[in-house]
Amino acid sequence: MENLTPLFIVALGVIVLLILIMKLNLNTFISLIIVSFLVALALGMPLDEIVGSIEGGMGGTLGDIALIFGFGAILGKLIADAGGAQRIALTLINKFGEKYIQWAVVIASFIIGVALFFEVGLVLLIPIVHQIAKQLKVSTLYLGIPMIAALSVTHGFLPPHPGPTVIAQQYGANIGMVLIYGIIIAIPTVIIAGPLFTIVAKKLVPDAFQKTGDIKSLGEVKQFNIEETPGFGISVFTAIFPVILMAFATIIDLLQEVWGVSNNIGFEIIHLIGEPTPALLLSVLLAIYTMGIARQIPMKNVMQSAEESIRSIGMMLLIIGGGGVLKQVLIDGGVGDAVAALFEGSSMSPLVLAWLIAAILRISLGSATVAALTTVGLVIPLIQGTDVNLALMVLSTGAGSVIASHVNDAGFWMFKEYFGLTMKETFSTWTLLETVISVVGLGFILLLSLFV
Repeated sequence: MENLTPLFIVALGVIVLLILIMKLNLNTFISLIIVSFLVALALGMPLDEIVGSIEGGMGGTLGDIALIFGFGAILGKLIADAGGAQRIALTLINKFGEKYIQWAVVIASFIIGVALFFEVGLVLLIPIVHQIAKQLKVSTLYLGIPMIAALSVTHGFLPPHPGPTVIAQQYGANIGMVLIYGIIIAIPTVIIAGPLFTIVAKKLVPDAFQKTGDIKSLGEVKQFNIEETPGFGISVFTAIFPVILMAFATIIDLLQEVWGVSNNIGFEIIHLIGEPTPALLLSVLLAIYTMGIARQIPMKNVMQSAEESIRSIGMMLLIIGGGGVLKQVLIDGGVGDAVAALFEGSSMSPLVLAWLIAAILRISLGSATVAALTTVGLVIPLIQGTDVNLALMVLSTGAGSVIASHVNDAGFWMFKEYFGLTMKETFSTWTLLETVISVVGLGFILLLSLFV
């Protein structure tokens, strides 16, 4: 029973957080920091380590994504304010028609999701989804859920994303097989968790689907006549330029491994520009030219758009950092060790066991990557001498690590703030969506295990 105490403390912390935000209407960021302190004390962390853990959680989370979000927000705003997002939106509507627009969003998000980190894909696609929703007078959630489903599935299941790539290395699985099996599982999972789940979500929170084209974090979005907008080709090229840079660097890395070519300055430069931050910085510079200078828009106006974009995401960044603080306190407070103790001596199927441990760690700790990597360390000793398919082990661990994202996960707050939802609406859409991805993903993994 003693092993369960940290998990009870986590549950209690979540309840206190919900009361502060929903009942007392306290600012979300302030609430997260208060609960982090209370949980740290309840977990028995040494008093002289609590502030360090909280500061480390804030820095660790924002250190990873502040630059990505900053440059991503500027890029999205420059494209939107020049009319590029509107041009892309109108062209997709004309090509696919209103009836199939969700599938257009799914396909675009899946392609972008394969190459980009979840956060980068999100900040690039949000302005375009916003514009499509505005043009069609439909809810941003109607298109946002399929977009998020595609980005989340590719992030959780497919290399070269950090989670599946690192897990594959830890298990010693063939990364090519992980990618092949991952795509086989990802496609039906996206269809079920995207367009099909949207129908269910609409019944659960109808009010959330009344919010037409309203994404607070974008600020005011301008409207244009079609002849005033940049061409479709240059708008798409500017929007997906970071995708091109990252995909090119990934391909070169893979070819370098296959050919056994050692590193030189050329490869190092390609690797550098393929990292998310340099790729987005170069993309912002390109957008300043294509969406501004090339269209004779004064630099002062272009920079005004850039400044507005940063102003609108300031509080969102603090809230995401607050989610990272709570996650770090839970990790430093030993919640992961409590979960490990629960499964000592278990004899269930390795695929189900990996999924279950990752799921409990994810719900307890918040971070999908931490949950997945911790699971690998716990499961490897249990699969020694078994003939379990290692590529499927990677996928089942990844599937477990995306389940039931809630208040201790930065993604929860990201989704809530970007779509302007209430707590209840976020639980009924984002949290449920991530759970559907996890459970459906496991189902397809077990099905595939019968044949491979």
